[in-house]
Amino acid sequence: MNTFNKLVGLTLSLGLFLACGNKPKSLPYDYEAAARAFTSDESFYPILDEELEVFALHAEGELEAIYTDQEDAIRRLMKNEVWLAFATRQLSQKEMDGLKSKNFLPRVIPIAYDGLAIIVNNANPDTCISVKDFARILSGEVSNWKDLYPNSKLGEIDVVFDNPKSSTVTWCVDSILGGKPIDSHNIGAVKKSAEVIDWVEKHENALGIIGSNWLNDKHDTTNVTFKKNITVMKVSRLDSATVRNSWRPYQYYLYNGNYPLVRTIYAILNEPRSGVPSNFAHFCRLPKGQLIFLRAGLLPVQAGVEVRDVHVRKQ
Repeated sequence: MNTFNKLVGLTLSLGLFLACGNKPKSLPYDYEAAARAFTSDESFYPILDEELEVFALHAEGELEAIYTDQEDAIRRLMKNEVWLAFATRQLSQKEMDGLKSKNFLPRVIPIAYDGLAIIVNNANPDTCISVKDFARILSGEVSNWKDLYPNSKLGEIDVVFDNPKSSTVTWCVDSILGGKPIDSHNIGAVKKSAEVIDWVEKHENALGIIGSNWLNDKHDTTNVTFKKNITVMKVSRLDSATVRNSWRPYQYYLYNGNYPLVRTIYAILNEPRSGVPSNFAHFCRLPKGQLIFLRAGLLPVQAGVEVRDVHVRKQ
């Protein structure tokens, strides 16, 4: 596992990739090549593959998925290598202005909400954490389990992300640390989301951060069961986390606001004319596409969620 170097670079200014003042007709891009693929942060691989599989049944033309880190996904969009990218951040004003200066009309389309899950080894008895303590871990203020849980015997907290430039890291830097870099010797990254789960399963002192769409048990159509080889922590907005004030990233808790670690998934579209990439981005907002998000445990942006109270009689 690679230890993070100072991650100030996560707030990259992708404007470095822009050429100023050129009009689209003079740009050396290949429209047809760019129209055959989209890019996405690798953490959305499970859900976007499902979306693409259903979309392909009705689409005219093929579309290939390129899964990479978030910053590379957006870089490819800015360089006109693709017309569509999926990410958890919007384009910066500089990026938007740069594309518009070349007569492009970029569109940022929210398609779903994803809960960012904190996972630990099944041998870890401490399963509740506050956002405040999570921030203390990421900032390096806390590096040992006993600093949070005095009775813990697990030693140093071994924090693992999916990728140093992933949407997960970027979101934590922006939303949890207020833009300050992650800089702690016990925080590192693997390469893919699946490797985070493997790492946590094998290391008792590990703490992993991962998109919740990787954790649903596919055998449970109610989306209330997570994978059993790891434990999903409950997270509290309050300074002191307890079982009663902490929540896991179930759909309903994303919907009612109880779960605090929620990020928006965006389809960033820059296609000059309406083709397959545009059709796929809009498919993700249509009822069929939104239903796929719902069944995968995410919260669709068009969610017509019906909440019912259930009263259980004790006999």
